[in-house]
Amino acid sequence: METLDKNYWEERHQNNDTPWHIGLVSTPIKEYIDQIKNKKISVLIPGAGHPHEAAYLAEHGFEDITICDISPTAIQNIQTELHEYPQIKYLCTDFFNIEGNYDLILEQTFFCAINPSLREKYVDKMYSLLNLNGTLTGVLFASYFDKSGPPFGGSENEYKSLFSTKLHIYLIKMCYNSVGPRSGNELFFICKKVVI
Repeated sequence: METLDKNYWEERHQNNDTPWHIGLVSTPIKEYIDQIKNKKISVLIPGAGHPHEAAYLAEHGFEDITICDISPTAIQNIQTELHEYPQIKYLCTDFFNIEGNYDLILEQTFFCAINPSLREKYVDKMYSLLNLNGTLTGVLFASYFDKSGPPFGGSENEYKSLFSTKLHIYLIKMCYNSVGPRSGNELFFICKKVVI
């Protein structure tokens, strides 16, 4: 397996080699955002890669949005596209180096991009980044892939076992509203950091 480090992702973005890019806000995430009444919550989008979820949040009045990506080219491209939104902050760093706390973290093609050996570390880091009662939500692939990743797939049972070690799983189910290419292969999930 290739080393999925800064150089790897920077080369992918420099070459516009981003086949996961759907060109718009992910429908399941959009519909979740549409239900949020409090626009003052702090939102993190790790491994953002592209501007769509952040743009949708900003266009709908959210006031505290942070985008993180390890690729300087990805961050520069997003900043250029979203320059009119001062409420968006940018972190060009490894996700595991992020500091701070957030009310909402959106998962969109980031979990599937990291080496599966880091999945427990991912859950630990999400737990540390969430405020109490904070929410991690988004989409995960609902199957494994024949070729080596990224993207790396998984199963509902695997995700339940993994996320429940630190977070309370409120929901994990097959998406009914995925974009065409991902129809039938996306799980929508909602996890919260709660006092147990």
